[in-house]
Amino acid sequence: MTDAEMIESPDAGQQLARLRAIMHRLRAPGGCPWDAEQTHESIVPNLIEEAYETVDTIQRGDHEHLKEELGDLLLQVVFHSEIAEGAGRFTLDDVARGISEKLVRRHPHVFGESEVATTDGVLQQWDEIKRAEKGDEEKPYLHGVGKGLPGLIRAAKLQKKAAKVGFDWPEEYGVLAKIREELDELQAAMDEQDFEAVSEELGDLLFSVVNLARFRKIDPEILMAAANTKFEKRFGEMERDLKSAGLTLEAATAAQMEAAWEAAKTC
Repeated sequence: MTDAEMIESPDAGQQLARLRAIMHRLRAPGGCPWDAEQTHESIVPNLIEEAYETVDTIQRGDHEHLKEELGDLLLQVVFHSEIAEGAGRFTLDDVARGISEKLVRRHPHVFGESEVATTDGVLQQWDEIKRAEKGDEEKPYLHGVGKGLPGLIRAAKLQKKAAKVGFDWPEEYGVLAKIREELDELQAAMDEQDFEAVSEELGDLLFSVVNLARFRKIDPEILMAAANTKFEKRFGEMERDLKSAGLTLEAATAAQMEAAWEAAKTC
């Protein structure tokens, strides 16, 4: 089947190939100038945005739009693969083959002779296989963990990896005490007006808060997203309250904003 025929295909079993054919046509001569000009680097923001929008629909339980967002995310994989194929580096099939082989290789308890039967055992086995694959046995234990991830997510991954070898608090109250310690150190740095130390202590404080979230088995990025949503909602309520009193955000005093904010917290 030609690309032109594939683009029009209604066959349910051919839709991934159809998507690839559409992307190929868009970047081909006579296609879309914008698509043809893109590089791996230029569409990195699109990849990140689509990933976060997919996460947002999951967190909101918006199953109606999840399919659409997964499609947008899939497009990024196809787009990057098409760019790579045009440069003679790899194809979409190579990407699919690579992840298929990795899944089989890292699940010997399913596809091989390993007898691991617990989730903890599976995760330990996965980590050992991964380190062997990457030749990381002689490298520092935390080498390469979460590179490129947002800071909150990477902090949690670093802490989780360290905990696997026993480098962890025995219970969560130790983490809470550490947070208080970091707050005290931050206060001391602020009192001394040591701005470099303030930045460092703020980082230590955030790292410790992430650790508490890990103990609670809550993704810190999800917590942050929820806090952002709560702030946005309350700020909107405050703004509406001020408008009902004939005030704009710019014209309202700090005291008026504070009163409206407290009222919004009760909504």
